[in-house]
Amino acid sequence: MKKICIIGAGSYGTALAIVLTENEFPVTMWAREKEVVEGINNHHMNPSYIKDVKLPELITASNNLDEAISDSDMVIFATPTHALRTVAEKAKSSFNGKEIIVTVTKGIEKDTLMTPSQILKDVLDGVILEDQIGVLSGPSHAEEVSKFKPTTVVAAAYSNRVAHIIQDTFMTPMFRVYVNHDITGVEIGAALKNIMAIAAGVIDGLGLGDNSKAALITRGLHEMKRMGAKMGASQDTFSGLTGMGDLIVTCTSQHSRNRFVGYNIGKGKTLDEIISGMDMVAEGVKTTDSVYQWAERNNVEMPITKAVYSVLFENKQPSEAIYDLMTRNPKEERRL
Repeated sequence: MKKICIIGAGSYGTALAIVLTENEFPVTMWAREKEVVEGINNHHMNPSYIKDVKLPELITASNNLDEAISDSDMVIFATPTHALRTVAEKAKSSFNGKEIIVTVTKGIEKDTLMTPSQILKDVLDGVILEDQIGVLSGPSHAEEVSKFKPTTVVAAAYSNRVAHIIQDTFMTPMFRVYVNHDITGVEIGAALKNIMAIAAGVIDGLGLGDNSKAALITRGLHEMKRMGAKMGASQDTFSGLTGMGDLIVTCTSQHSRNRFVGYNIGKGKTLDEIISGMDMVAEGVKTTDSVYQWAERNNVEMPITKAVYSVLFENKQPSEAIYDLMTRNPKEERRL
């Protein structure tokens, strides 16, 4: 590849840029902020994210989309879900139609209820073919990826060829990439694990212990499978890296922004107080709203998602939401 462009210079976009330079790919990052562009180009540091990591000289930055995308063989969208459509619309005129498009965004768009790859298909129609679009996802906190700690993720795409190109492009000795052919399941797992991480944080904030966390992770996986079944995903996907793997790391890690939100809610802070004090986006907050609306619209029972929604958007006390979950009607773990 001649060049790779990463749209979004947040922590994960920056970490992936470092990974790509391990394979000697020149990377241009697009950022809105002038100080981020200057920091990367002049000092080889991102002044806003992963501030303690020196960036390789193969990484440059621009706040001009045309300039960043020009001559790129692969363009990676690393923006939050709520900004993806707007940024993709602005970028559309810069494509020559031959680029491979990759999203590393994890969420469900409000109102349309589209996954990130579906948003890109919708926006880039007429310029980029569906077969040119793929995703990269899995348990991969940027803080660890940027320091070359062993990480394993999944590449999925609408075509087998593109999935393997993504795999080959990102694979390094410390960043292992598997191919998964179920792009729908991969994106559902990536979105829902953030909702469950908020719930896990609430459990930790309330000091409810390991039994509660284990139950949450297990039943959270069940909700992933329910949504996946409705959307035609493979159930096996949720036992893999973008299901159980991402669920475990996001529900337990100190790096998880979504767990941080839930933890502080458990400690008695309001959502507005928490969000106003964060530099990075916790995707799970907006995703909770989207998935709750999806579940209501499709008549799919998702009690944990509903409980998190009630705490975030209906001012329900976390302890009350947990009590309601625990005292629901008796169920069978698996229906015959």
